[in-house]
Amino acid sequence: MCGICGIYNFDHTLPVNPAEIHAMNQTLRHRGPDDEGSYVEGPVGLGIRRLSIIDVAGGRQPIANEDQTVWVVFNGEIYNYKDLRQSLIKKGHRFTTQSDTESILHLYEEVGLDFVNQLRGMFAIAIWDGGQNRLILARDRLGIKPLFYARHNNTLLFASEMKAILQSKDFPREMDDNALAAYFTLSYIPAPLTIFKKIQKVLPGHIMTIQDGDIADKQYWDVQFRPDRSRDESYFIEGVMDLLEQSVEMRLMSEVPLGAFLSGGIDSSTIVALMSKANGSPVNTFTVGFGGDTGGYLDERKYARHGGQPIFNSPPGKRSVAEPPRPHGKDRQII
Repeated sequence: MCGICGIYNFDHTLPVNPAEIHAMNQTLRHRGPDDEGSYVEGPVGLGIRRLSIIDVAGGRQPIANEDQTVWVVFNGEIYNYKDLRQSLIKKGHRFTTQSDTESILHLYEEVGLDFVNQLRGMFAIAIWDGGQNRLILARDRLGIKPLFYARHNNTLLFASEMKAILQSKDFPREMDDNALAAYFTLSYIPAPLTIFKKIQKVLPGHIMTIQDGDIADKQYWDVQFRPDRSRDESYFIEGVMDLLEQSVEMRLMSEVPLGAFLSGGIDSSTIVALMSKANGSPVNTFTVGFGGDTGGYLDERKYARHGGQPIFNSPPGKRSVAEPPRPHGKDRQII
């Protein structure tokens, strides 16, 4: 998890104050404790708090292209970046890091705004194209990574969390009554609304371009439901398993230790099993347990142990006691 932020002044005679980017970055420190970076030039400023996963030593952000006319900050992970990298090198692009971030940058140089269609991963991306005076914001297909933006006076602000935007000195903190009503009705606030009237969410599967005083929002992906009734059940069973194995294996790219949250559900159990299969070794798993009066149906530790012995809970208010984990994985427990 990383955090990105930025400021774009529609009036290009107004420079961004680097202290404002730093203040925004500081609110995102918990998202990226490993490193802080920024790029400020004229009317634009980009900020990043980094959690180092890929190219830990050399993948600092923001990253620029060869002539430093295009800059990128990025939160997420691109699972097909190695294939993209090889293809882009063959087309003449020069890489200075081993990070997945730089593949985004050169892919944008190569194909323009269509770059999002070739990315497999989860992402919130901001690209500044100085040659075209264009800011680009993009969010992954399902909206796994958050990205908020607001237009206030003659400035556009964006960030991974709203509190970074609220660092703007005179930003109005007016509540959106429609968002509040939606929250009480639905128990969440649907996009693009937020609790603040002037802050919106970049929609999942959308790319935004900010240029010449205008904000253009384009949907680049949506779920397509096209049932194929000519196939039998076994075809889809094998197909789903193949896709699951492929998806899990792609997500195991990392230079730091990997683990998984393991509950009693079929989803996390399947992921951990496929991780173990792909690695050829046990997986570090973590399970949260609830003791005392909140035990019972809320406590899934016994299911996470693959049907181990029952949990023996201490009296209310005291720490729960659990039997040692089964040897199927290097389990860790938060009790």
